[in-house]
Amino acid sequence: MGNFLSQFNVLVNRDGDSNVPDVQLDFENSQLTDDDTASYSHVLHMLEPTADLLELLRTYEGCGDYIRQAIGSPSPETEAEAWNHVRPAVAKLKMFYKYSTSIENCLPQILQTLCIGDVNKNLERHQTLTRILCQLLDFVFEFDSLKMKTPQIQNDFSYYRRCLSRGKLANEVDLKSAMNEDELANQVSMFYAYPTPMLKTVTEVTTQFVARHGVGRSVSECLATLASVCSNTATNSGSNNKKKQVGPQRPETTAFCLRVMVISIIIYDHIDPQGAFTKSSPINIKASIKAIHSHGNANDTPNLISALKYNTKHMNDPSTPKSVKALLANNAS
Repeated sequence: MGNFLSQFNVLVNRDGDSNVPDVQLDFENSQLTDDDTASYSHVLHMLEPTADLLELLRTYEGCGDYIRQAIGSPSPETEAEAWNHVRPAVAKLKMFYKYSTSIENCLPQILQTLCIGDVNKNLERHQTLTRILCQLLDFVFEFDSLKMKTPQIQNDFSYYRRCLSRGKLANEVDLKSAMNEDELANQVSMFYAYPTPMLKTVTEVTTQFVARHGVGRSVSECLATLASVCSNTATNSGSNNKKKQVGPQRPETTAFCLRVMVISIIIYDHIDPQGAFTKSSPINIKASIKAIHSHGNANDTPNLISALKYNTKHMNDPSTPKSVKALLANNAS
């Protein structure tokens, strides 16, 4: 990810001025502490597959031709051909869903470490976990962006469920296994019914964590911190603003920062009662949106702006300044 060493404020006011001491994090060179290794090695292990999962989704071709042939010209041969292609495709879809369930298990443990107690000290002490959290949020954005561009997913799974209802699987395995598969199919179907299933998972897990532990303020502070550092890092990569930049920065680092920033803002907006768009918000929304327009790449920028417009909770509130809505209405860099 290039040099992602940045000094940033835990909170910034709406004018972007510092109002608390700097917290220093090194996302590139941070090492696991003994405590992290002992308590969170399984979290690290569960988050390792993200690159492979994205590649599987990126290369997902779908089974539309075989399904259309089986429906349009039904015969034992065409139906068998469709079934033989749908089953491995669905195996991938189940893999994506099961990964979302691992998020439900590991994200609360990360939040427990970073958000219970002094957030500043937690972020500095557990820099590897902070980096992992950022990588998870980046994965969420990229997965959902790819999912929305892959309508074959729901078509393939709908055909799979149709085959289940006709007892196709029951002919191959015992009845109990078929019933278990049908229950799993219902859960997977509900997962893919949402345009952004991974974001929904992360937002719900975070919301439940806040409600269970009563730490909304700390979690909000953590998310505001991530949003601020990512916005600052992306902005300081520009050729016209070298004052605060620390070392060279590659384009992929800037893109990573903007994706993490947007997902952090969205989750913050869901868990904070006032949301991220009010003038009292610690997140400098105007600066964040301008960072997307000025430094986002052609592939991500429309998706980043759309995510803020359509996946946040408070953007359309009367308290949201008209100037912020105008910036979001401009989907061109």
